[in-house]
Parts: sequence; structure tokens; C-alpha cells
Amino acid sequence: MTTTLELYTQKFLNYLTVEKACSQLTITNYQKDLTSFAAFMQQRVGTGFVWEQASSLDIRAYLAYLNEQGYARRTVARRVSALRSFYKFLVREAILETSPLAKVRSPKLDKRLPTFLEEVEVDELLTLPDDKPLGRRDRAILELLYATGCRVSELVGLTLSRMDLGNRFVIVLGKGNKERLIPLGHSCCEAVAAYLPYRVELMKRYRTEQHDFVFVNNRGGALTDRSVRRVLDKYISQLALRKQVSPHTIRHTFATHLLAHGADLRAVQELLGHANLSTTQIYTHVTSERIIAVYKKNHPRA
Repeated sequence: MTTTLELYTQKFLNYLTVEKACSQLTITNYQKDLTSFAAFMQQRVGTGFVWEQASSLDIRAYLAYLNEQGYARRTVARRVSALRSFYKFLVREAILETSPLAKVRSPKLDKRLPTFLEEVEVDELLTLPDDKPLGRRDRAILELLYATGCRVSELVGLTLSRMDLGNRFVIVLGKGNKERLIPLGHSCCEAVAAYLPYRVELMKRYRTEQHDFVFVNNRGGALTDRSVRRVLDKYISQLALRKQVSPHTIRHTFATHLLAHGADLRAVQELLGHANLSTTQIYTHVTSERIIAVYKKNHPRA
């Protein structure tokens, strides 16, 4: 028998999937965060707990518990955000009149500047893949990540029909199924064009079921997010960098380098697919810090 606890949770997850078009990773994280709070409340008030019972005092007790357990402030903030979204949904569905989080503040977070690669590091990274079929694929992956600043989920979801190498642009399908058109540089187009014949070869060799995805694995199937991370890890280890580098680091690098070379903040926002300009503004802090560092290092009276 399905309880209201499970029923409302599933309704919310369906809403995230269908209406908000969230990624599977996002949905899984929301589910984990709701399960964590439900487990806490069952310890607090008993196994008969239902979502409608929670009060602002319960939410504050949960936050105190998370802090006592030593959870990072960002983790606590994410869990509060998940609960806030969930209870907002329950109010929207007329299951509750008000949210127990209406008077609860989210923990303040220190703004962490994103990690990025220097231009010379990017240049070195892009020279590492060899000319074998998978090497050409890897170079195309790295070139496209840096040329577009796309998310790894957008890269693996990219199809041939959304790419026009002749006119040098790609149409990326971002969060909420929103499309954005991103221009491609010459080196990126050359790398992708050099890879595409090997894509066909791999699919034929392993008689893979036909698909339209641009990037394939070593047996011709569609590439996964995890595989892209492994590709990047392989070449980053060869560079022996002391930075933690992920595909998202390349996205940060893309934005930082554009702004450092004089790009307009609004244009960078459009290219990244950010809904709010405030999300993009973090990169202005990065470029400002670099300018200050260069000044202090090079000015004789700094």
C-alpha cells in the first residue's frame, strides 16, 4: 500500500521530470535529500510521519542535526533548497496552505571562485590525444568542450542533426530543454571533421544499432557522462596539474577566457545558457583577481 509520504514524493519527482525537465542526476539528488529528511522526522515523531506534519521548528531541528553531524555548509544548503522546492510544490498542489520553510533562511555560502585552466594549459591539453580513432574522438571532445562551454550532459546528448560544421555552429539542448546556438571555431570544426569518419567506422565494425549521437564509445554506442570524465582524467593526469579538473572546469575556462579577452557579460551568459546574469557574474571576480595578481607581480611599486 502506497503511503502519502511516498505518493507526494513520487508526484514531486514526476513534476521535476516532466514539467521542469531536470536531469536524472538532479532528480536522484532531490530524492536522496527528501529521504534524509523523512528518516530524521521518523526518528523525531515516529514512523507515522507524513509531510504535512513538518513545522518550521522541525526544519530548524533538522538543520541543527546536520550541523552536529559535520555536514558541509554547501550540503546543508542543498538539502534546504530541496525541501524548499518540495514544500513549494505541495503548496502549489493545494496539499498545504503554507510551507514550513517560509520563515527558514538558507545557510549563507562563501562565494568560491571557479577553478579554470590557463590558456597555455589548454593549449597543452589539446595536443595530447593521438591520431588513432579514439584519439581523434578525444581531441574532438576536448575541442568542443572548450569551444562551446557546454555542460557534459549537453555534449553527450549532442546529435549530428544539431551540428553544422560548414556554417560553424552547433545547437545545444540545455536545461529545461532550452536550445541555444553556439558558434564553433576553426580548430574545433577541424577536430570534429577529422573524427566523424572514425565514428562511422566504429559503428559499422561493431554493428551498433544506428543512432544520431555525435560521440561514441569504443564499440560505437552512445558515450556517457562518466566516459567523458574518464577521457578528461586521462589527459589531465598526463599534464600532471595540481588542480582538480572536471568537464565543468573546461566550462569555467571557456567563460573566464572570453571575459579576459573582452567579451560582453551578457553574451557569455547567453553562450553558457544561464537563466540569471548573477550566475555569470562570478567570472568577473575571477578576471578581476587575475588582473590584480598580474599588477602586483609586474608593477615596480605594487
